[in-house]
Amino acid sequence: MTSLDSDFILIVDDNPNNLAVLSNTLKGDGFAVRVAVDGESALEQLTKGLPSLILLDVMMPGIDGFETCQRLKEDPTTMEVPVIFMTALADSEHKVKGLSLGAVDYISKPFNEAEVLARVRIHLKIKNLLQTLRSQNQRLKQEMGQRQAAEKQLQQLNDELEQRVASRTEQLERTQVELVQNEKMVSLGNLVAGIAHEINNPIGFLHGSIPNAQAYLQELVDHLSLYQAGQNKTGQSQIAPDIAREIEENAEDINLDFILEDFPKLLESMKAANQRIKAISNSLRTFSRADTEHKMSANLHEGLDSTLLMLKYRLKANENRPAIKIIKDYGELPDVECFPGQVNQVFMNLLANAIDAFDEVAEQSTYGQMKTVSQTITVTTRPVEQGEIEVRIADDGKGMSEAVRSRIFDHLFTTKSVSKGTGLGLAIAQQIVSETHGGQLTVQTELEKGTEFVVRLPLNQRSVNPAFSG
Repeated sequence: MTSLDSDFILIVDDNPNNLAVLSNTLKGDGFAVRVAVDGESALEQLTKGLPSLILLDVMMPGIDGFETCQRLKEDPTTMEVPVIFMTALADSEHKVKGLSLGAVDYISKPFNEAEVLARVRIHLKIKNLLQTLRSQNQRLKQEMGQRQAAEKQLQQLNDELEQRVASRTEQLERTQVELVQNEKMVSLGNLVAGIAHEINNPIGFLHGSIPNAQAYLQELVDHLSLYQAGQNKTGQSQIAPDIAREIEENAEDINLDFILEDFPKLLESMKAANQRIKAISNSLRTFSRADTEHKMSANLHEGLDSTLLMLKYRLKANENRPAIKIIKDYGELPDVECFPGQVNQVFMNLLANAIDAFDEVAEQSTYGQMKTVSQTITVTTRPVEQGEIEVRIADDGKGMSEAVRSRIFDHLFTTKSVSKGTGLGLAIAQQIVSETHGGQLTVQTELEKGTEFVVRLPLNQRSVNPAFSG
């Protein structure tokens, strides 16, 4: 691979129309252009020369844009080439994911030609400035002995650049967290899957029971019709012997005694299934309740129970591990002034992380090994001193090292793979508890013994929801 950048822009997109639009736009502005239709061919082209900049589509056959970008940034020869993602995906999680992989910007589809040219020019200018600074830095270092004044000037330039980069990075991370936080259901995947798993059983039971109930009812109606026919035939309340025999035979044919015994049980079971669906609906409403501009009084036990119900399907046994046991040790809690939807989001993040910890161990162990170890999540609530309440969510999983524990609330920090975590969940939980509610979120952990998150919230503290403030 050549060590010098070639003077062209590489466009990677599997859509011919997109390639044509972007190529014509860039060529019309004087840029040289090369194209690739997927990630593999793009990486192959880079063995022949490095572009000045890469416009990279997110959704492509084969390896997608995220994996292509990750490979580029892992290779020392291509890591400095700026990458701008092109996508029709507008959600903040995809943007956070792309930026965390090393992309410098996003261009939204459908393309605005003026915006494309503006973003390409500014990032090429930034790249040229960085290259110029690196060249000056190298030259000044070589002349350090004779040019002390130049060295001081270079240091000032480097310090200024680092301050600007740090300021921009901090602002970007804060914006990313706020965008994701305003999307109240950060764990929407868990929520939807949980509802589907929990509601399928009672609905399936009702679906199978209705034909049985219809058959029972029809057989009872037909049997009663025989009585009515016998009475109409004689004109008296007494039934003729031949009709009576027919009625007895029909009762044996339809197993009348069993129907009379089983039909009420079937109706009670159908009633219980309906009540189960109603309970799931109420739990969903409790979990996803919309927050108002000001805090409101809420029962945290209802929020915890609804969150556990949403995650119930993940607690069940699977092919990798036995079921996870939940222990609820609830104290006498008064209602708390809070934004209930945001607090439920904190509970969802903490409980889902505990489940993830068990699943990660299961991926590296056999089912037999998992059966020999405890897999328990304990949820404890207590009132504490100084007008506060405390919620503890503890697991007896693998725990964390001190190096990991010290960073778990940092923006974009995660120990999970790119496809499983963005590193925003605990940062958002910390922001909701401390900044929005004036509380504390802390963690205690020990390797091979487990982890416990402690949420402390004040009982009464009126404030405006940041999501509604100007």
